[in-house]
Amino acid sequence: MNLERRLVTDPGAWDNALLALPDPHILQSWTWGQLKEMYGWRAERWLWIEGDRPVAAVQVLERRWPSSHRWPGARILYAPKGPALDWSRANLRDAVLADLARSATQPKAIFLKIDPDVSLAPSQRKVEDDSDRADGARLSADLAAAGWRPSREQVQFQSTLRLDLAPDETELLARMKAKTRYNIRLAERRGVRIRPATLDDLDRLYAMYTETAVRDGFVIRPKAYYLDAWGLPVRSGRAQAFLAEVEGAPVAGLILFHFGPTAWYFYGMSREAHRDRMPTHLLQWEAIRWAKAHGCRTYDFWGAPDAPDADEPMFGVYRFKIGFGAQHVRTIGAWDLPVRPFAYGLYTHVLPGVLAVLRARQKASTRRMVEAMHEV
Repeated sequence: MNLERRLVTDPGAWDNALLALPDPHILQSWTWGQLKEMYGWRAERWLWIEGDRPVAAVQVLERRWPSSHRWPGARILYAPKGPALDWSRANLRDAVLADLARSATQPKAIFLKIDPDVSLAPSQRKVEDDSDRADGARLSADLAAAGWRPSREQVQFQSTLRLDLAPDETELLARMKAKTRYNIRLAERRGVRIRPATLDDLDRLYAMYTETAVRDGFVIRPKAYYLDAWGLPVRSGRAQAFLAEVEGAPVAGLILFHFGPTAWYFYGMSREAHRDRMPTHLLQWEAIRWAKAHGCRTYDFWGAPDAPDADEPMFGVYRFKIGFGAQHVRTIGAWDLPVRPFAYGLYTHVLPGVLAVLRARQKASTRRMVEAMHEV
């Protein structure tokens, strides 16, 4: 196989090449790398060219660890939802993984983490023969044989729920659970109105997001991060925000990212007020309609428990999302290639404790912030 690897430094050239590959992911887009560079990462983007066309791509984020300028400078490398390629081509995937492994042996690198967006279910694409079938089990076996390890730190959700947008709106509604259809119509009858949000609405969305975080018990970052994480993709045409309102007052919102054939529901927020009017159901439906109208073929609800167990903390989220007719998908998750095993072992054992402390502090900070907002 005659492959040439090229460094890409032009935003348009990168996104266009990525969009020409199977299943391009927003986390591999130029905009996402640009966002991460605002918060301590450095992005490097590579294309593999066969003949005159790109056949694989990866955006690798690099960060100093620990994040202190007084430290000599160990490095961690991460390709979120990458690399992108046709995984059914055995020779191509072997060549790209081998090239990535070689590139990871740079000075001071501890490990490289990849997170291919590959399902554990068999691929539906036409392949050369059954032995080359690009299913997650086969890829996982290949990674393990090449020295990669399943990551203890799954940065992204390993499972999600995806909705096929090919059917018309009538059929999409018919495929929903009866209770979900009922709640959509209930919201319409009870005066919930959905409108596209603008950059001027980001403060309102963040205020609802903090309330949601306290109610549901998850950790969020400072406000400045979300103004960038939402604002930058909106400005670059890679995201659309929506607001649900009752009598002109915001009661729920969501941020929908989109790239090529897919839209991702990354962020959702809601207030306690008017929850009985089911604003989040109508909000999701309008976002689905928007994605379909703008040419997306898949709506990814972004995040689900690995198994639909009623005892799972995310089971309520799963039940809400599955009601829209989505299909549960479990991917192979993140895999690490240890470059320096001792440092890698230190990182994987120290980091969970550090993150637990930081999460506890951030939860307390978020709660105090929401309480202060309510006192005003």
